[in-house]
Amino acid sequence: MSSRGALSPSRLVRRVPFPYRAPTVPRGVEPPPERRRTGSDFPTEWARRYPARVARLALLEGVMRPMIAGLAPPERQGLDRLDGLDGPLIFAANHHSHVDTPLMLTSIPEPWRHRTFVGAAADYFFGNRVTGTFSALALNAVPIERTRISRDSADRAADLIDDGWSLVIFPEGGRSPDGWGQEFRGGAAYLSLRCGAPIVPVHLAGTGQVLAKGDTTPARARTTVTFGTPIVPSAGDDTRRLAARLEQAVAELADEVTTDWWQARRRAAAGETPALTGPQAAGWRRAWALGERRPDRRRSRRSWPRLR
Repeated sequence: MSSRGALSPSRLVRRVPFPYRAPTVPRGVEPPPERRRTGSDFPTEWARRYPARVARLALLEGVMRPMIAGLAPPERQGLDRLDGLDGPLIFAANHHSHVDTPLMLTSIPEPWRHRTFVGAAADYFFGNRVTGTFSALALNAVPIERTRISRDSADRAADLIDDGWSLVIFPEGGRSPDGWGQEFRGGAAYLSLRCGAPIVPVHLAGTGQVLAKGDTTPARARTTVTFGTPIVPSAGDDTRRLAARLEQAVAELADEVTTDWWQARRRAAAGETPALTGPQAAGWRRAWALGERRPDRRRSRRSWPRLR
């Protein structure tokens, strides 16, 4: 090789980027922990920028809505209970299926529908970069820790609510294992108290028949989305008390869907609303009771008169 084509040591050094290897850490100095890019540390800010919002609008109206209409055609009730509300809301629903999230996103009315984010389990939806990117783009999901209390998760959700975004959250923390509900956790109640945003209780019926936990193949079934009266936190509420009020409100909506509004209100006034968690009995008895509460049976049991 000619001397003209060879690189001099000084030119070679200038072309090779520094440092050649990771810098050493002096003794006695604790290096900062490396920030992960999955789980609760997954970055989602980009999903609320204009290009991502346009893409999500196309996915919501062009893909999710036709999919829900064909796979889980919904009957939406109680939308009049949202009349007169303004500002961000916390939509809190029971959770039986992965269909619940797209069903909620396509059922929430304007002006909240296209300015809503979803609190999603960090360990499930953000376990790797592929699922995390899809969840953030398609659902506007943000990672929420469900196995422990995380200040970062709470701060992230609270900042978005304060910025005018509404939240979809499933206070049970995961899908129902047997069709009955699970005890509500305090995340929705905490955010409502912290941000002053009303909680809208929502009951979803029928989604467990579409794609229950453990199922791999969906089946077509009709669903019902019932919006309840918004719950505004009062001065005497704490997280536990407000979470209990929310769970009771969703249980009353479940009773309303299973029977009718009048009977459900009578039982609520008497303190006799069936619990979301079902009877404390053997598995076969719980399965039997669940079958009796299916919404498709309610039309044959109506006893209240029809108004003409």
